[in-house]
Amino acid sequence: MAIQTKVVDRPELSFLEKFYLPQVFQGILITSRHFFRNLSIHILHRFGLLKHIRAAVTFQWPEEQRPLAPRSRTRHRLTKRDDGSPRCVACMMCETVCPARCITIQAEEHPDPNIEKRPKSFVIDLGKCVYCGFCVEACPEDAIRMDTEILDIAAYSREGMVLDMPELLNPRSARILSKK
Repeated sequence: MAIQTKVVDRPELSFLEKFYLPQVFQGILITSRHFFRNLSIHILHRFGLLKHIRAAVTFQWPEEQRPLAPRSRTRHRLTKRDDGSPRCVACMMCETVCPARCITIQAEEHPDPNIEKRPKSFVIDLGKCVYCGFCVEACPEDAIRMDTEILDIAAYSREGMVLDMPELLNPRSARILSKK
């Protein structure tokens, strides 16, 4: 079978287009427009005028938090049942699907005969996690989520990046930085 190739005739570039001068000037124009707009609004802000208009696109972090997209994936959490126990049934789906192999689950028998098993330990190593969200998609019980909106994930040691079940069940109260 012969492979057919398609030949595309490209238009001849003019003298200015060969040196990219129109594009360079257009870029300078756009940058200058942003600069002078922001400069004038910042000057007016100094005099107490036009405070309702935001001047720059820069967010003054940490005082001003950047708005998150609804689909953003942040630090993990485990959801709870009505009685406060984890919703996880230790099916190992999240551990199996994880490409970074950062989730470790040990299962045990559940005292309730209607539920087959529960996690004895549930550990996520955030130092290995790539935040792909496969664990959330694979969970049949909706037990794990990535919607805590916690972005400041840092630790002084590798052990500090490991989250156990109490930290996953209460993500707001437990801080990673407290571990050294």
